[in-house]
Amino acid sequence: MNKIALTLLLNLIALISSGQNIAGTWKGDLKIQSVTLELVLNIQKTDSGYLATMDSPDQGTKGIPVSDLSFDQSVLRLSIPAIGMTYEGKMVSDSLITGTFKQRGQSLPLNLERAAKSRRPQEPLKPYPYYEEAVHFENKAAGIQLAGTLSLPEQKGTYPVVVLVSGSGPQNRDEELLGHKPFLVLADFLTRNGFAVLRYDDRGTAASTGNFAKATTRDFADDALAAVAYLRTRKEINKKKIGIIGHSEGGVIAPMMAVQSKDIAFIVTLAGPGVPGASLLLQQQLAIAAANGVAPEQAEKSNKVNKALYDIVVKSADEKEAGQQLNSYLKQSFKTELAAAIPAGASEDALIQKYVTELSSPWIRYFLKYDPSKDLERLSCPILALFGEKDVQVPAKENAEAVRNALQKANNSHASVLELPNLNHLFQECSTGAPQEYATIEQTISPKALTEILNWLKYQAKQKH
Repeated sequence: MNKIALTLLLNLIALISSGQNIAGTWKGDLKIQSVTLELVLNIQKTDSGYLATMDSPDQGTKGIPVSDLSFDQSVLRLSIPAIGMTYEGKMVSDSLITGTFKQRGQSLPLNLERAAKSRRPQEPLKPYPYYEEAVHFENKAAGIQLAGTLSLPEQKGTYPVVVLVSGSGPQNRDEELLGHKPFLVLADFLTRNGFAVLRYDDRGTAASTGNFAKATTRDFADDALAAVAYLRTRKEINKKKIGIIGHSEGGVIAPMMAVQSKDIAFIVTLAGPGVPGASLLLQQQLAIAAANGVAPEQAEKSNKVNKALYDIVVKSADEKEAGQQLNSYLKQSFKTELAAAIPAGASEDALIQKYVTELSSPWIRYFLKYDPSKDLERLSCPILALFGEKDVQVPAKENAEAVRNALQKANNSHASVLELPNLNHLFQECSTGAPQEYATIEQTISPKALTEILNWLKYQAKQKH
């Protein structure tokens, strides 16, 4: 899941150049006590100046809000008012900016080095050996238009098809994150091997309309069902062989869709959670902490606070009640176990409001309360559930076991649950599985995972369930 990280607003900011070539990708390590966070500044030259975004890979966040950004006389200045952060650095060479990061009273050195362009060898290059079409379809109930890409082995013919459903956070049709485009790679691979593939921009993202911030997992499932309905209008699609491949939160959405619609013939879940959202986030936080070398007692202390916060949301009757209880709990906690977590010069009230707002969003309230096992227990269509052994965002052992148990209760004889060795949440071959590795790994999806998916899909395409 990409969601639970420091909430940072995506902006593109025009820069004014002083003549030096600052365009490119810059990376630096910000050391806060015993924790090191990588920050990435992406600068692109345009006809009118520059555009820039910032990423925080360790927090799983792409696109950090930047404002009041200037580049003059070799000095780069930027600020992020939403989190009380500023940065000022001097470009001392074509490959180095030395500067200072400031946030709520803290002042820390942050040097940025120009990064070499990352290699993504699995990304296909045009022209593709198949037909590709930009498409639009409508979620009529929500009143939104979704934009996507339909790829077909040949323009004429009839093919089995899969709809790709992305993980949490606003994702474009390629599920683009940290320099990778997993859905582009997956769609290319499957189309070359005889399957039609539909992938689309999430509502409110890229070319799709709608309000992402007000949507829940249930809403995203309705968007994906609209994709299925659209495919049924296409003469190139075998209407008896429509499948879903869902990654992460999409792996929750796929079973949700399949128990609702008889039009779905089979599903593949990639790191699809099998436990309630509140339990998943607690598992995730402990696993990430362990991968990053955080002391177990420190991780457990943080987990205890988060569990209390999640319990309030789960048990509350409505947003107002949750807000009041969260406010009360946080005020008390900032006097005791969370006292050391308040940055110097920060407003306690502002921090409390920030946490209350995040935990009161429609998405998080729904996600914390939702138990995917309930839909899995009702699932009758074939399912392949894949997990990466080193996944720290949807830990494989706990979630694979929960999925197996639920499918056993469903008496689903067409189910296969596999844990793939040495793979992370993105199904990359990895060392630790920690999120900060994602961007540094050249591979986008392991060939082992791609082969498992393709072989299973080919089998399903031949069946007459």
